[in-house]
Amino acid sequence: MNLSSPTSAKPGASSRRPASGPLVILFILAGFIAGIVVGQSFTIQVPGPGGRQLVNITRTAPSYVSKEVDFNLFWRVWDYVKANYLVQPITETDLFYGSLEGMVASLSDPYSVFMDPAMAEQFNKELSGSFEGIGSEVGIKNDHLVIIAPLPDSPAERAGLRPGDRVLAIGGVDTSGLALDYAVSLIRGKRDTKVKLVILSSGDTEPKELEIVRAVIKVDILRSELKTLSNGRKVGYMRLVHFTQESDASFVKAWQALAAQGAQGLILDLRNNPGGFLDIAVELASHWIKEGTVVKEQYTGAQVKVHEANGKGELGDLPTIVLVNQGSASASEIVAGALQDYKLATLVGETTFGKGSVQDYQSFPDGSSIKLTIANWLTPLGRQIDKEGITPDIMVPLTADDYEADKDPQLDKALELLSL
Repeated sequence: MNLSSPTSAKPGASSRRPASGPLVILFILAGFIAGIVVGQSFTIQVPGPGGRQLVNITRTAPSYVSKEVDFNLFWRVWDYVKANYLVQPITETDLFYGSLEGMVASLSDPYSVFMDPAMAEQFNKELSGSFEGIGSEVGIKNDHLVIIAPLPDSPAERAGLRPGDRVLAIGGVDTSGLALDYAVSLIRGKRDTKVKLVILSSGDTEPKELEIVRAVIKVDILRSELKTLSNGRKVGYMRLVHFTQESDASFVKAWQALAAQGAQGLILDLRNNPGGFLDIAVELASHWIKEGTVVKEQYTGAQVKVHEANGKGELGDLPTIVLVNQGSASASEIVAGALQDYKLATLVGETTFGKGSVQDYQSFPDGSSIKLTIANWLTPLGRQIDKEGITPDIMVPLTADDYEADKDPQLDKALELLSL
C-alpha cells in the first residue's frame, strides 16, 4: 500500500465513526470479569430493555490470562469494599459499572471511556444535536483540560471562552489529572443552573473565574452567505460548526443556493469545529477530491485502512479557502489536511488542535457504551495529525484584541486571496 502519494489510491468504501453496534453484555464480562477466580459464581442485576436483567458472573480464570496477574485480588477488593465501605448499601451494579469504567480509564487515554447508561444517554443526545450545558467542546492537551471550541451563540461563547483556554477548576474541583468524561459531566447540567469555571487564557498570567448559566444547546450545523469582493466578484462563505449526519446535505443545499447567486469561489470556515462523523468528513472532502485517498487509519503495527473519495469532485476547480484555528479538530483536520495535500484549497489561520485519533463507538443492550481509541488518522500524504495538527499555508493570528473589537483578520485574508 502506497503511503507517499495521494493520487495513487483507488476509489473505495468509507465507514462511520462513531459506529454503533449492539454487543451482548456478556461479551464485556468475558473480556474482564467473567472467569476470574475458579469455582465461584454469583448473579448481579443491570438495567436492560424492559427492566432489570440478571447477569451471572463466573469466577474462572481464562487460559490466556498472564500467570503474573493474580485475579483473586479483584474479588478480594470487591468483597472488602462491599462489606466495609462506610456508606451502605453498596449495589453490585455500582461496583460493576465502576469496574468497567476503571478498566478503560487504566489506558490513560482521555478519548477512551466506558459510559454507564445515564452517561451514554447524554452522549447520544449531543450527537443528535441537542443537549443541556454551556455549549463547548473540551479536550486534553499537554495534560491540561482545555477548551477546544465554544459553539456559536452558546453560553460558553457569550461568556468569552476561546479555543486554547485552560480550565483549571470546575465548580471548585481541581481539573489536574481529572478524567475527560468526568470533567464533561461536571460542566454539563440542567438548563438555567450555574457552573463556575476557573479559566487561564492564552497570554494571561492570572486565572479568572467565570459563572456560566447552562442552557439547552441546539447546534445549528451550517451558516452561509454571499459576499461581494472589492473587484465585484461574488464568493460564498460557509461556516460549518460540526460534522453531523445532516452536514453534507446542508453543505450541498447551501452551495447550490450560493452558486445560483453567482458565487465564483468559496470560503469554508472550519474554525472552532471540533469534528464529528468520519464518513461525513469523507463525503465533504469528496466535493473537491474526485478520486484517491481522503484519509488513512493507522492501526497497531503496519495495518492501514484507506478511505477513498466517492467520485464527485465537482468543486475541484473552484477557488477555495479553508479557515482553521486551534479549535479545528478531528473531522475538520481530516478535510483540511486532505484538501491541503491535494493543493485544492489554501488553508488560512492557525495550527489546528491535533486530535488525530480514531474512536470506535459500541452500544450495549443495557444502555451503556464504550468509546475506544483504535487507530490514528493520517492525511493522504501520510502526515500525522494527532498531537501535531495541521499547519495552514498562511498563518494569520486572531488576537484577543481582534476578538473584542469584532475584527476578523483571518476572514479578511481569505477575502483578499480570492480577490487576486
